[in-house]
This record gives sequence, structure tokens and C-alpha cells, in this order.
Amino acid sequence: MKSIITLPATSQALSFDGEPSDAELDAIELEIPLILAERDLLDVEIALLDRQVSELDAQRLRRHQRRVLAARRDLTNRTAARSGGAA
Repeated sequence: MKSIITLPATSQALSFDGEPSDAELDAIELEIPLILAERDLLDVEIALLDRQVSELDAQRLRRHQRRVLAARRDLTNRTAARSGGAA
């Protein structure tokens, strides 16, 4: 039988109160446009699961896919600008 060795708790683990830190909240705030674009794309994809896709539906799907790509591009550029690089 193997024994289980417990590691000493770090001060960071002891101070965790279950709430996100300010840095985590800032990161979420930065990602909100991408999160919303992905949510909207998912809504379109779900709506198209159980029906024949018309030309209008296909255009709607492509439009939301482009919005997700644009939001990802913008997020990447903002992140690179904050860290001093360029994407």
C-alpha cells in the first residue's frame, strides 16, 4: 500500500476566498466582446441544428463566424499592445 503525502499549504492557497482577483476580472472584461460573439454564434448554430439551412441562414452563420474571428483578432491585438508586442 502506498502512503499519501500531503504537501504543505502555501500562503496563496490559504488566502483564496473563492472570488476572482482584480487581474482575473480585468482579463474577463477584456474578453467580453469575444465571449458575446461566441455566444451569438452558438445561438445560431443551435437554431440550425434541426432544420434545413437556407441561404439566409447560411449568411447569418457566416456573419457570426466573421464576428467571432474579428473579436479574436481584436483581443489578440489588445493583448499584444498591453504586453508591448504587435500581432
